[in-house]
Amino acid sequence: MTVVTRFAPSPTGFLHIGGARTALFNLLFARHHGGRYLLRVEDTDKKRSTMEAIDAIYDALTWLGLEWDGEPVSQSAKRDRHAEVAQQLLDTGHAYKCYTSPYKLKEMRDQQKAAGLPTRYDGRWRDRDPADAPAGVDPVIRLKAPQEGETVVNDLVQGQVTVANAQLDDMILLRSDGSPTYMLSVVVDDHDMEITHVIRGDDHLTNAFRQIQLFNAMDWTPPTFGHVPLIHGPDGAKLSKRHGALGAEAYRDMGFLPEAMRNYLLRLGWGHGDDEIISDEQAIEWFDGTSLGKSPARFDTEKLTALNAHYLKSADPQRLIDLMAGDLETATGAAVDEETTQRLSAGMAGLAERAKTLSDLKESAALYVRPRPLTLDDKANKILSNSGRAVLAAAHNVLAELEPWTAGALEEWARNYAEGHGLKLREVAQPLRAAITGTTVSPPIFEVMAIFGCSESLARITDVTVTT
Repeated sequence: MTVVTRFAPSPTGFLHIGGARTALFNLLFARHHGGRYLLRVEDTDKKRSTMEAIDAIYDALTWLGLEWDGEPVSQSAKRDRHAEVAQQLLDTGHAYKCYTSPYKLKEMRDQQKAAGLPTRYDGRWRDRDPADAPAGVDPVIRLKAPQEGETVVNDLVQGQVTVANAQLDDMILLRSDGSPTYMLSVVVDDHDMEITHVIRGDDHLTNAFRQIQLFNAMDWTPPTFGHVPLIHGPDGAKLSKRHGALGAEAYRDMGFLPEAMRNYLLRLGWGHGDDEIISDEQAIEWFDGTSLGKSPARFDTEKLTALNAHYLKSADPQRLIDLMAGDLETATGAAVDEETTQRLSAGMAGLAERAKTLSDLKESAALYVRPRPLTLDDKANKILSNSGRAVLAAAHNVLAELEPWTAGALEEWARNYAEGHGLKLREVAQPLRAAITGTTVSPPIFEVMAIFGCSESLARITDVTVTT
C-alpha cells in the first residue's frame, strides 16, 4: 500500500499556525513511508472562501517548505461528483429525502431542549412514504445512519474511541439547493484521492464517526485517522489572537526562518527523546506516526525565538544576505553591491551570533551597507563631542601605519595606544565605534574595522575629525 496523506485547509483567512503543524505532520508521515502528500482546498463555503486566502495559503506553505505533491485539488470543482455519490446512496437505500422545513426543525429542537434531550434530527422522514411529500418543497438528502451498535475509530493518537450509533443522527448530505455538505465532500474526496491516512486536529474527532459511517455506506475503506490535540497558549487556553500572531506568514514577517518554524512546530505534540534540534532528514526518518502526544502542546514564543537564533547562526551567509538585501537597500538607501556583499559575508558570523531573528540581523547588518558620510545617532555624537574626536584625530596617522590590518592587530594597537596615552581601552574603542558605525552598539569594533579595511576605516575617521 502506498501511503497518501493530505492537508485540507479552508481558505477563509491566513494559514493558522495549527494548520501549518497539521501540514507538517502529514508531509513527514508521507515522506517517512515513501508516500505522497497532497493538498486539497476545501472551498465549498463560497461566501467565506476567497482567492486571496487561497493564494495566502499557497504562499505560506511554500515559505515553510511544505510543498505538496501534484496539483492542488479544489473541493468546489468536485461538486457534481459529490452529488453523484449522494444519488448512489439514495439508490441503494443508504440515504433518503427529508422534507422537514426549517421551521419544523426549529420546533423539534426547541421541544428537545425543553425536555432536556440532545438536539438532533429525529428521523421523521427516514421511513416515510415519499408520496407524503408536500408539494413545492425541495428536500435535503440525509444519510440513513445505523441506529444500533457502535462506530469505532482506531486512532493513531487517541487509541480506540467508540460512540454508540444511537447518539448520532442522520446527517445531511445534500442541501435543498443541491449543494453538498462538508461531510459528504470530505469523504468522497478522501476516497477519490486514495487517502490512506488523515492526521488532523482533535476538533475533528466527532466528525470521524460520521465520516466512517458514510465510508461504510459506500462500502469504501476508511483512512486511518490520527487526531492531534490543538495547540494552546502559554496559559493553557486554546491558542487565540490574545496570545500573539496566529498566521504562519506573520512569523515570516517577524524574521523567523522556515527551518526554525518547522523544527519548532514538529516539537509541538511530538517528540524524539530529548532531541530539540531536529533536521528535516531526521524528522522524516523518525516521524512514523507514533510518539504523538494526547495532551495539548503550549506555544512558547521565547522557545521559538531561541530556536530561531540557533538556525540563524548555522545558516549559509549568502542565503541570509539574499533574504535581507531588499530591506537593507530600503533602510539604508544604498545598493547591496559586490563590495557590501563581501562585507556582509565576512561579518555574518559576528552579526548572527547576536541576532535572534532576521529582523535583528537586518538592523545590525545595516552598518556594512550604510554609505558615507554616516549620520551619527545621539549617543555616538555625544562620545565624539566629549573627547572622542580629539582621540581619533591624534591616533589617525599612527593607525594608518598599522600592519597587518586584522582584528587582533587592531585590538593590540588600541590597548598599547590607550596605555601609552593614559587612557582606558574604552576611551579609544568607543570613539572608533562611533566613527566607524555611527552608533555605540555593534559587533566587536576591531572585527568591524578589519572587515571594512584600512582605507574605508580611516576615511570614516576622517569624516568625523576633519571639518569643512
